[in-house]
Amino acid sequence: MTTQTDTTLLFHNTMRIADGHLEGFRAAVGRAVDFVQQHGPQLMVQTFVDEERMLAHSFQLYRDSDAVRLHWRLADPYIQEVTEHCRVERFEVFGEPDEDVTARMRAMLGDRCPLTFCPRIAGFVRFAAAPTVQSA
Repeated sequence: MTTQTDTTLLFHNTMRIADGHLEGFRAAVGRAVDFVQQHGPQLMVQTFVDEERMLAHSFQLYRDSDAVRLHWRLADPYIQEVTEHCRVERFEVFGEPDEDVTARMRAMLGDRCPLTFCPRIAGFVRFAAAPTVQSA
């Protein structure tokens, strides 16, 4: 039986920000995240910057491989803009994308950086807001 968590994919993209590009990178990521928040299929997107090491970490959660394909179709111009300011240093996929998404990721990243796939053992997703505790 396939459940939503059986098909859920979590991407962790580690990017090296080019010298002198930190502000351009921040602006491009801001525009990209604003766009996908309004139009993208991601369940979650979070990006973090380690300015000391000039590394950025992007985490994106997708419902399934179809959502990844939709993201690629919609967000390509934004992805291109972000990559003007950085290079992918490592890309990790948690979960098991279908053969098409796996092949496309291998083709896109080629030998430019390590690409790893980690199959799921167990887990769940909980996004509902926690109930508020009221004082007596």
